[in-house]
Parts: sequence; structure tokens; C-alpha cells
Amino acid sequence: MYKVRQAVRKHRKLLSVCAMVLAIALMFWAVNSPAIVGVSAAKRVLPIYSVQRDDRVVSLSFDAAWGNEDTQMLIDILNKYNVHATFFVVGEWVDKYPESVKALADAGVTKGDIDAVAVTYAPGLIGAVLVGLNFAKSAAYALNVPLIPVHHIRGHIAANYLAFPELEPPFLALCMSGGNTLIVDVRDYTDFALLGATRDDAAGECFDKAARVLGLPYPGGAAMDKLAHESEGGVYELPRAKIDGCPLDMSFSGLKTAVVNLAHNAEQTGKQLDRAALARDFTQAVVDELVPRAMLAMQQSGRKVLVAAGGVAANSFIRAELEKECRKHGYRLYMPPLKLCGDNGAMIGAQGYYEYLAGARADWSLNAYATRDIDDPIV
Repeated sequence: MYKVRQAVRKHRKLLSVCAMVLAIALMFWAVNSPAIVGVSAAKRVLPIYSVQRDDRVVSLSFDAAWGNEDTQMLIDILNKYNVHATFFVVGEWVDKYPESVKALADAGVTKGDIDAVAVTYAPGLIGAVLVGLNFAKSAAYALNVPLIPVHHIRGHIAANYLAFPELEPPFLALCMSGGNTLIVDVRDYTDFALLGATRDDAAGECFDKAARVLGLPYPGGAAMDKLAHESEGGVYELPRAKIDGCPLDMSFSGLKTAVVNLAHNAEQTGKQLDRAALARDFTQAVVDELVPRAMLAMQQSGRKVLVAAGGVAANSFIRAELEKECRKHGYRLYMPPLKLCGDNGAMIGAQGYYEYLAGARADWSLNAYATRDIDDPIV
């Protein structure tokens, strides 16, 4: 995360130019009217376009990882859109058919099908959220349609509406992502109550940090999952935290530190670290933090439906344990398909639809926020 922040600070002028170019492009592209475009850029910086559509939601997804070749990537994008040095020229946009327009066309959607633009305004890496928000403002202004602010975690929950049209509130949601880990009572599509949360690191962040010390690529969730399947575990004793007086709250910082210490001690003493066993035992510790609390929340709330949400919901061990425990207690479980677990514009479009129906609107002064509780007022 530190390297990402450094890169954002180092290249913020170029990022601003990118956002300006996309905004100017939309001015040439605009028309009016019906469906909702969802813009998600909570943890990523530069946009790559894809569109998903169902009967209610058109979502234009912006998502691209920031890597070591960030400077060259920026230059390539600037060159692609005729941006030169300290000035830019937006030329022949219709003839070049920019990717955002092409994505809508591929989905069978026209500019006239858009009723509103929904955008993540919080929480997330602030540079990424700002870029996505500015693009969405430009799109809404150019199309003369409302701008709908969407909380990022509300969007993760809404990914399940796309996969399971029969799903309706009320239900409980176990939200597990790189930046947030929450247990939420979803009373209605836009009515949320926070029941429990991590006090420090999020589950996804902990996976990434553990993966790093094991020499796995970033993001670490998928690689950790694969490595964990190579061992039965039971080799390393790792902590499970409990918060006195707050049984639904979680803590992952001790678990993260324990993995780091094990790796460092092995390196210093020359001992062989069983990477697969450590990945398995670490994953089991995360499972033991999440699933029992979700079951306790279900028992305390009286809900009968549990929804999993967020990138960590793609973990096969967590999915299997949730299925087992929900079957044991007679709860109905919904888990998004893997393609909808991570950040995507479709989920923001889905939640944006319900925020739109509830009357949520933002003006051009809407700001981006790095942190924001899910049950806070929408703006």
C-alpha cells in the first residue's frame, strides 16, 4: 500500500490529466437518458473498460492494477488518447471509438439508455476513488443525468443481487475485502446496520501481507488459496483474537504479526519454513475468525439468510466452511460467483439502482473519502 501511495503522489499530475482526458472525451460522447452506469475505482487507479448488463443495470467497469511499470502504463494511455506532454488534444474520438463507448456498444447499450451514473465515493484508496469519482461526475454532467453516490461495501453486497435475482432483504452480510471486514444487518436495499467489524487490519489485507512474506504475488488471496491446498496444515499454532464485550468484532493484526515473525525466525535460524502448511494454518485461522462470528450474528439477529461479499469471499476454504455451517444451522447462504467477488463496476451499478430508487443524488461537490461507515448517511 505504501508503494501505491508513493506512486499516486509521484504521478498525481499525470493521473489528473488522465481524468481530464476521459472527461473531455465524454463531452463529445454525450446524449441523454435510461439505465445506470456503475463506476468502481476504490482500490485501482487507471481504467480498463468492461460492461455487464441485466434487466435493470448497465455497469461500465473501470479496473486496472497498479504495478511496477506504472509510469510506462500512464505514458501508453496518454499516447493512446493523443495526450502530449503538458497539453492534450482530443482528436477523432468518434473515429477512434474510445474503449468506454465500445464497451457500451458491445453490451448492446446506447447513450440514450442511461438514466444515471453511479459511482464509488467511499471507502478506498483516496487517489483511486478521486479518479473514478471525477470520471463519473464528468459522465453524469455530459449525459445530463443524476450522479448517484454508492458506498463501496454496499456495492459488494449488491453483487449478490446480480447473481441471485430472487435475493431480497432482510438478511445478514459477511463482508470481507482488502480494506474492510464487517458483519452487516441489511434491513432493506439502502438500510444497513453495522453489527461487527475488524478493529485493525481487514481479512484481505492480512492475506496480502501473509502472502508477501511467503514470497507470493500481490494480490495474495488466490495464490494463498492455491498454496494452502497443498497441505493438511496443523503445523503452526496461530492466534485467534477475541474482543472482550464485543463478540462480533474481529482483529487480524496479531495473526499477521505471527506469520511475519515465523517467517523472520525461520530465516534467521536457517530453518526450513513449510510454506504450504503455513498458508493452510493461516487460512484456517482466518476462517475461525470469520465463520463463527457470522453464525453468532445470525443467532443473535434471528435472520435466516446469510450473504457473503467481497474479494475474500472467493476463498475456497471460507466458502466451504460457510456452506457447512449454514447447512448445519438451516440457514440459506448466498455467495457471489468468483467473477463478482472482487471490485467491479457491475456491483456499483446494482447498488446504484437501489440508491437511485431511494432518491439518493449528489451534486458536483461530492467528495471522495478513504474511510466511511456503511451505515453513515450516503453523502
